[in-house]
Amino acid sequence: MRKHVFFGGKGGVGKTTVSSAYALRCARADLNTLIVSTDPAHSTSDVFDQQFDDDPSSVEGLDGLDAMEIDPESETERHLMETKRAMSDQVSAAMVNEIDRQIEMAHQTPGAYEAALMDRFIEVMREADEYDRVVFDTSPTGGTLRLLSLPDMLEGWIDRLAHKRERAIELYERAAIGNNEPRRVMDGDPILDRLRTRKERFEFAGDRLRNDAAFFLVVNPDELSLRETRRAVEELRSYDLSVRGMAINRLTPEPEPHEEGRGATFLRDRVATERDHLETLHESFDPPVVAEIETRVSEVKGSILETVAGELDIEVRPDPVSSSAE
Repeated sequence: MRKHVFFGGKGGVGKTTVSSAYALRCARADLNTLIVSTDPAHSTSDVFDQQFDDDPSSVEGLDGLDAMEIDPESETERHLMETKRAMSDQVSAAMVNEIDRQIEMAHQTPGAYEAALMDRFIEVMREADEYDRVVFDTSPTGGTLRLLSLPDMLEGWIDRLAHKRERAIELYERAAIGNNEPRRVMDGDPILDRLRTRKERFEFAGDRLRNDAAFFLVVNPDELSLRETRRAVEELRSYDLSVRGMAINRLTPEPEPHEEGRGATFLRDRVATERDHLETLHESFDPPVVAEIETRVSEVKGSILETVAGELDIEVRPDPVSSSAE
């Protein structure tokens, strides 16, 4: 298994349950493991009965397992303030207010949330050397796919911005000092430096996602979840990302043969419907089914989480490291 393991899927399918169970499984196998929640719901704290924040902290009573919860709203605000500071350093005092206004407007547009989260996401991957496995409990599929598409999208965008910046400096300085080599390009332009740094960060993220990450999708046995999963598999693979399997969660337990009444009839009908969906997942979807997890009466934590971890047919041992992922 690759170092970075992602669990995604439609909102409410149980990604936190499955990702937490897998992280526990890795820790039990003596892998130093970090579980990272990027889901605004932040149920990881509920699973382990412990409050987590933006910095990794040890899960109480579980050796080798750390957890952290990234707050997307806080990351967006932090990203906004850092961008303001960086741009304010490059413009005259008279333009600062206008620059601030434009940046605030930009952070209200589609993609700003994902861009801010990607910055923190890259930091986590860069700073995870001490861990053997990093497990990501991601936000619902649509947002995650937009997040994962950012490296490719922004690399080209930054290249175009850098080219326009170089050309603008060239024209400006040739007008000022004649037909000489532009001095600021030669000496190092701070905005170009920032653009190139960001390009390198996104290149790093793209390399890690393609060469050192595995993706699993959590599915409920219903039509909407199957449709979302099929779209997610196609889109993840369109970015050349490795989809390793599907974990089917919240299966209805079948009543005992002697049980009768409305409740038992409902459960048998529900089980029959779910079996049709299970058959579709096994026969019509390319990624293999790696778990079939029944609905529990109690919250999935403690000993129940241990049981769910044992139901996951997902490899724990690290893959050999390829040269492209080093």
